[in-house]
Amino acid sequence: MALFQDIVATSSALFSAKLFETPHLRRFLVGVLVLMPNAISAATPLPSATPESVGMSAERLEKIGTYFKKEVAEGRIPGGVIAVARSGKLVYFTTFGVQGPATKVQMQADSIFRLYSMTKPLTSVAAMLLVEDGAIRLGAPISKYLPEFSKMQVSVAKKDVEGKTTYEMVPAENAITVQDLLRHTSGLTYGHFTTNAPVKQAYAQAGVHKPEVLANDYRILPAAEQISALAKAPLAYQPGTTWEYGLSTDILGRVIEAVSGKRLGDFLEERLLKPLKMVDTGFSVSAANAHRLAEPFETDPFTKRKFPLFNVSTTPNNDSGGAGAVSTAGDYLRFTQMLLNGGSLDGVRVISPATIRFMVTDQLGDRKFGPGASDDWAEGYSFGLGFLVRQKVGLAEIPASVGTFAWSGAGGTYFWVDPQEQLTAVLMLQVPGPAGWSYWTTMGNLTYQAIVK
Repeated sequence: MALFQDIVATSSALFSAKLFETPHLRRFLVGVLVLMPNAISAATPLPSATPESVGMSAERLEKIGTYFKKEVAEGRIPGGVIAVARSGKLVYFTTFGVQGPATKVQMQADSIFRLYSMTKPLTSVAAMLLVEDGAIRLGAPISKYLPEFSKMQVSVAKKDVEGKTTYEMVPAENAITVQDLLRHTSGLTYGHFTTNAPVKQAYAQAGVHKPEVLANDYRILPAAEQISALAKAPLAYQPGTTWEYGLSTDILGRVIEAVSGKRLGDFLEERLLKPLKMVDTGFSVSAANAHRLAEPFETDPFTKRKFPLFNVSTTPNNDSGGAGAVSTAGDYLRFTQMLLNGGSLDGVRVISPATIRFMVTDQLGDRKFGPGASDDWAEGYSFGLGFLVRQKVGLAEIPASVGTFAWSGAGGTYFWVDPQEQLTAVLMLQVPGPAGWSYWTTMGNLTYQAIVK
């Protein structure tokens, strides 16, 4: 293993040296790595193969690195890590730029990233594990597990005779269900998305909406206080009627804790992270690993705003199931490959393939979309249980197959799984702000153009 790591380190250094930027030599070095034992490490989270052996082009895959290295050179992103796998084989794994703009430390294969909303798929799978255990029922009201949510109010917007918007509080017509939390139809939202003034004000008072920063910190309240605060806040919509992105998955984490009797991070470690050997995934970064944490620019080059990211150096007051986890590209690729495999990896079954299929099918029907649904992704997509789900071949910007599922994070992370193409990819950046969508779509197009059969 030590020899393998030395070769990986040497090869990474050669990849970043201008002297070795010829496609022929880069393919030779990839071949060297492929011939090494398929050990699970930061450099080989999955067994490796040449791109050509699984119907992709090594030369075309190099366009990914060329593009992102140009973005680094022109000062738009600090750096990142990208992993692409097809047919269960790692075919492209690259680092570029720096891990920390202040320290100038080079990005590493095992650099740790704040996931933000890419935490949601982990929490969603955890909830479905409890459904498989018979401990949670999707149609059950969450008040069965969190009684504080038994009598919710909804803030309904109305226009007065002068055309001014006013709000009326009415009782919720339906109970919030576990399924509502998983598919974001609970009426819970994010303070920076909603236009409903009483909801926004209640979230600010609860401490989960800070208008002055992008990175609202949902981990600051202890779990019991978070439940109490959000149960007192009005809902933005009648439960079950409207897709609106928000704090649903954070409350789903509280349901998991109530049912399992364990902190969310501990439940995830036991049932998901440990079986998948995701050794660098959790809700904080230890002092011993602090030097591996990727950081953004102090000021976003696109908006000229400062977007401070979560401080993950200490244990949070609650494990935010919607935004609080950290991980590496390699760890997360193992998670997405498990999903692509139908719930198992390396001979270890985590969840049933039937459950995965159910999670990545349309769960919205003809329900409406609130303002948290970006037009960029909503065209051609719907939502399942924790995942964006592709419904049509056309309309969207990326040429993915019907049935592809994906999600992203506000810190600049993104992944997708395309079962038809047997393809999965992970993009890890720390680029908070609106530039993220551009990088996600470009990454998708650069990956699909490398498929040659």
